[in-house]
Amino acid sequence: MRRRLITYVFSSALVALFVLVSAGSAAAWDDVGHRITAYVAWQRMTPQTRENVIRTLRAAPEDSDLATFYMTYGPEPEDTRKREYFELVATWADIVRDRAFDTRYKKYHHSNWHYDDIFWRQTGDGRMELINETEEGGVAIKKLEEYDRVLRDVSSSPREKAIAIAWMMHLTGDIHQPLHNSARVTESEPKGDQGGNLFLLEPRTDANRSPLNLHWLWDSIVGRNFPLKGDECDRPYVEGLAGRMMKKYPYARLRNGLELSQYEKWHQEAFALNNTDVFTPDLKRLVEPSVRYKRKAYNVAEHQLVLAGYRMGETLNAIFNQPTPAR
Repeated sequence: MRRRLITYVFSSALVALFVLVSAGSAAAWDDVGHRITAYVAWQRMTPQTRENVIRTLRAAPEDSDLATFYMTYGPEPEDTRKREYFELVATWADIVRDRAFDTRYKKYHHSNWHYDDIFWRQTGDGRMELINETEEGGVAIKKLEEYDRVLRDVSSSPREKAIAIAWMMHLTGDIHQPLHNSARVTESEPKGDQGGNLFLLEPRTDANRSPLNLHWLWDSIVGRNFPLKGDECDRPYVEGLAGRMMKKYPYARLRNGLELSQYEKWHQEAFALNNTDVFTPDLKRLVEPSVRYKRKAYNVAEHQLVLAGYRMGETLNAIFNQPTPAR
């Protein structure tokens, strides 16, 4: 994810929060993708889960800024404000990349948490050949497992759980992006292609602009197929996209494959897509992929975003769907 302006609209163009995110090469999906997954998760969450999750997030450490994003008052119904806050939380792990907020950046930004690369090469007959590589390949799965334990531990404080929720939401989205599980090894990239970041789709012609690479193409695939119109607010845009995706991939169709808390299975599942749907025979270096390739990538992204949302929502239900503790 390159430099990205995240625009979060809490009500119909009345209140907007602009956060400039200076992101490195390890981000997955852009803010639209993460918000879609959070929207899907919210639809699966019970009222009790929603209430407990929002209450926990508002207890986050002050220096994380997580609680400050919640709009206590506004023209929209309270449930809408809570849902949009929940969506924004899904992007928090990218927001903290902003170096302008030095204390927050140093404490909460962890670039190698956003991915978990498996090193591999593509054989001449189109198979995946795994490679034992000593290069560091990210710790996303380890952190998901760790934060899952934090959320289930009754001794964990609300402050700890708030950070755990934010990271789990984000990393769940991240590892459903196929390239966040992949380090493809070639002659020109003997130590891996950094999740497609080194696979350029156009030549370097402008010293002031990074050329389009495969990773960013996949991160931003939703907006590339359905761009936000100039006069359209974020809320109906995200609602419309997520609604269509959920209709295409209803919960009943995907429920048997949720594999809740089986993070390594999620990892392997998304990794396998690299050989079938990402590095296809028609993909060429220094050439922007065809419309056909982009449409197919979008179809894969739809499935992955909705699946991540169902998994996220049901995971939070399993942990938080309980009566509110007596004060």
